[in-house]
Amino acid sequence: MNPSASTTATHGLAGKSPPTLARNWLAVGSIAVGTFAMVTTEFLPVGLLTDIAADLNVSVGHAGLMVTVPGLVAAVAGPALIVASGRLDRRLVMIALTLLLTLVNLVGALAPSFGVMLAARVLLGICVGGFWTFAPGIGTQLVPAASQARAMAIILAGVSVGTVAGVPAGALLGSLAGWRSAFATTAVLAALVTLAQWWLLPALPAARALRAADLLKPLRLPMAQVGLVAIAFLILGHFAAYTYLKALLEKVFGLEPAMVAVLRLVFGVVGIAGNFIGGKLVAWNLRLALIAPAALLGMALLAAAISGPGAVSADMVVAAWGLAFGALPVALTAWMIQAVPDAPDAGQAVLVSVFQIALASGALLGGWAVDGYGVPSAMVLGGAMAWAAAGVLGLFGRQQSRM
Repeated sequence: MNPSASTTATHGLAGKSPPTLARNWLAVGSIAVGTFAMVTTEFLPVGLLTDIAADLNVSVGHAGLMVTVPGLVAAVAGPALIVASGRLDRRLVMIALTLLLTLVNLVGALAPSFGVMLAARVLLGICVGGFWTFAPGIGTQLVPAASQARAMAIILAGVSVGTVAGVPAGALLGSLAGWRSAFATTAVLAALVTLAQWWLLPALPAARALRAADLLKPLRLPMAQVGLVAIAFLILGHFAAYTYLKALLEKVFGLEPAMVAVLRLVFGVVGIAGNFIGGKLVAWNLRLALIAPAALLGMALLAAAISGPGAVSADMVVAAWGLAFGALPVALTAWMIQAVPDAPDAGQAVLVSVFQIALASGALLGGWAVDGYGVPSAMVLGGAMAWAAAGVLGLFGRQQSRM
């Protein structure tokens, strides 16, 4: 879940009046809320998978395509949009993406069939690729240079909180009022964000256009290669398992729907704590900031596969899993920034593609495993991938230690 910075013009914000700067900080906040809504929309099916599958008459494994499809589209859309947009005003790009996000959620809430739902998820893939590509760069251009790191952190927090908290909240709402209500609520949020961005965002013309050839540079740098391989393993493993977390809690641990919803919220709260811990680890030792959560993630997923029914086992697995994954977003982004210091836009654009391809592949492989061998097999697959990532970082990532 790790966006790239689009290249936008510098507007001399250091000389702006306090009211203008205050307005621009509100604009940063609107982008952060937009990224929260986007990530929540992307992963809402994870928390509502069994309910959607039953209502739209498809298998749980087949319903996993709702996660796979936008991931595949986003993998292409992110780099393609940043190249195709050229020097187009980023204000218009962001507003258009948020408006499209509103439409996606509205269609999802009203979808009469699984085919219509998948069509909406294709459009969502464009939103996901676009948000991750443009949002952080836009945010940093809204504030003075000394505050750009803070603006980036706020927007990344929107992504992280959406990943670890938005989905559990959507699952809880779905359990109380039906899965369609979760999409309808997110549609309202996205509509409000669209209006806020229309009012708050100033004109943001791009300083230069990113060329397609620029996207190849990270593929030639050794530490970027190590990071991308590790990221692929981590995200594939996580989503092979996480897509079926609700099924795990219901069918393996034998929990009632109310307890499942509570544990999804616990996952989110622990994940937010993991996000702050990950930031501390990045400042101390960047390689450890990825190896430690990768190893913990693998341990949690393999424990899920062999644990018997019961709330205690479920609590321990969910806590460790949420803590591990919550620590990853900031570390993944920091790794690529350090690995490609003179071309961060290109490094993050490639990271978006690898992340989304791994996400889609993980959901797809997890679906095959669940349909063929049961839910625990997806946990085994996910745990093995997480430990493979830790091994790659341990063996080949020695040059990356500090941010």
